[in-house]
Amino acid sequence: MMLPASDLLFRSFFLGGFECSAHGLRSGRRLDLVAATAHDRHARADYARLRGRGIASAREGIRWRLIETVPGRYEFSSVMPIVRAAQEAGVQVLWDLCHYGWPDDVDIFAPAFIERFAGLAEAFARLLAAETDEAPFIAPVNEISFFAWAGAEVGYFYPFAQGRAHELKCQLVRATLAGCDAIWAVDPRARFVHLDPVIHVAHNRARPADRPVAAAAHALQWQAWDMLCGRVAPELGGAPRYLDIIGVNYYPNNQWIYNGPSFEQRVPIHRGHPQYRRLRHLLGDVFRRYGRPLLVAETGSEDAARVPWLRSIGREVRVALRAGVPVEGLCWYPILNHPGWDDDRHVHNGLWDYADAAGDRAPYRPLARELQRQQRLIGRLLARQALIYTGTEATA
Repeated sequence: MMLPASDLLFRSFFLGGFECSAHGLRSGRRLDLVAATAHDRHARADYARLRGRGIASAREGIRWRLIETVPGRYEFSSVMPIVRAAQEAGVQVLWDLCHYGWPDDVDIFAPAFIERFAGLAEAFARLLAAETDEAPFIAPVNEISFFAWAGAEVGYFYPFAQGRAHELKCQLVRATLAGCDAIWAVDPRARFVHLDPVIHVAHNRARPADRPVAAAAHALQWQAWDMLCGRVAPELGGAPRYLDIIGVNYYPNNQWIYNGPSFEQRVPIHRGHPQYRRLRHLLGDVFRRYGRPLLVAETGSEDAARVPWLRSIGREVRVALRAGVPVEGLCWYPILNHPGWDDDRHVHNGLWDYADAAGDRAPYRPLARELQRQQRLIGRLLARQALIYTGTEATA
């Protein structure tokens, strides 16, 4: 049975996600999307805008390389304005500790990476404990599976390795577990959200021999979560207590037909395709496998597709909720337009655009209207479920 709305994990069902990718590109440039979107300079105004749209929860990321420029010494001036702006606005934050970026002097494959990450986690937990009385919500390592694939299978971003995805995945799991332990030592109330894409990989029906390899590619989405809870590779130290909240990231390109191992051989599956699976079913798959609360931690689209995408995702989430899947929130990601990772193009995928000199951001009004509509629909559903939960529906 679903919990009443007052018992949801987040202050608002809808969250706004601030892009914070910080990885290195083959060009030699390192991304810093917090700075590129000027969110670091205009956090107070950005949070006021969120609250003005009825959003009281957000996703943020700290920039590790700016915090630990000397090993073991932590300087949080890059994140303190954001921490305090959120506090002033009454916005609850889910903090990413490693969103693809880490200090340049650390070899991500070395044992020292785990030690350094645990140290960062402990230091940040102490900072949050000093700034707020609330239980922290932490996403230790963003998208372990995608991180391992992009950084160590196909060499898309730093460390540009190939054929080492499983090795990096194990390393990131070890770091996550060490980070959780370090944070719990500071604040046993801490909640952890473990984020990864939820996908559907189908086989080409004209090539039935591809069915088992497509199924294997599909099943890889479970591996990091299985490692964290100790179902597989127990030598890493995973246990059920670590798998707290599961964050599923879902975009228009999360379903494809397997036609070969390379990214270029994928054939996208979109809505209307006979092999397309609805998000409600993907969410159900995750819940049946793990029995943990879920957060749609990233979802979004670009340009005019933003409105129909939110409408579709909202409908799928409501159906999942009615079926008893404990979806605790939905995060539009990113909430601000940003420069493209590879080409700096102006990506129109947010609710607000680039900031002007005064920190003002023009809203994308069609998405704002659809968000308001979805907030009403989910609010009615949660209120009705709360009545059913408390047994007061008959008197309502």
